[in-house]
Amino acid sequence: MIAKRTEKRIAELQRELMERHIEEVQNIYKDMRGWRHDYRNHIQTMKSYIALGGDGPRPGYDKLDKYLDRLDEDLTSVDKLIKSGNLMLDAILNSKLSLAQARKISVEAKAAAPAELKFNDVDLCVVIGNLLDNAMEACAKLEDESARFIRVYIDLKRGQLYISVTNSTAGRPKKLLGRYVTDKPGGFHGLGLTRVDRIVSKYAGWLKRRDEDSVFTTEIMLPVGE
Repeated sequence: MIAKRTEKRIAELQRELMERHIEEVQNIYKDMRGWRHDYRNHIQTMKSYIALGGDGPRPGYDKLDKYLDRLDEDLTSVDKLIKSGNLMLDAILNSKLSLAQARKISVEAKAAAPAELKFNDVDLCVVIGNLLDNAMEACAKLEDESARFIRVYIDLKRGQLYISVTNSTAGRPKKLLGRYVTDKPGGFHGLGLTRVDRIVSKYAGWLKRRDEDSVFTTEIMLPVGE
């Protein structure tokens, strides 16, 4: 009975994670669609500035130059979207890291992965989603926003997908019987960690967690081929 309740709770966790992820991805593409929608207005504004130009001092062109600088900044922020080579991984990373930045968390991320992976998209979403949700939760406990950071590194190593997520923490995480736990009501966070452990075990992967000097790191390796 207890095992069934646990499995049911894990299934609910997985569903909630996917629903939250879908919402986050939709927000990113909504912003991108909004920028495209404004594109025509941007062009009209630039044309107006050019029309103000003339002989001698050219305030219209000066304004246009500043306007283009601002647009370039906007495009640069859009171009910061991660392009790993795997569409599902990109969607997960971009949605989560965009959310982290909105929460005043400094983000550094590099990712490269094959277009096709051995493990399914749901499992990939659960692993990456939980790692980054936990990292954001830990960072949020730091009152000093300048101390909040998340570093993500994903690449191929010895025929496996190597995933590393490092984040700042407010002190050392709690442990119970050698396992990391949380004081979050209902053990929701702990179930997420358990789900990650099970997925890594399912694919005969490797997982290591460590904490030191107010920094927490999770490393995972998953096979990418048959």
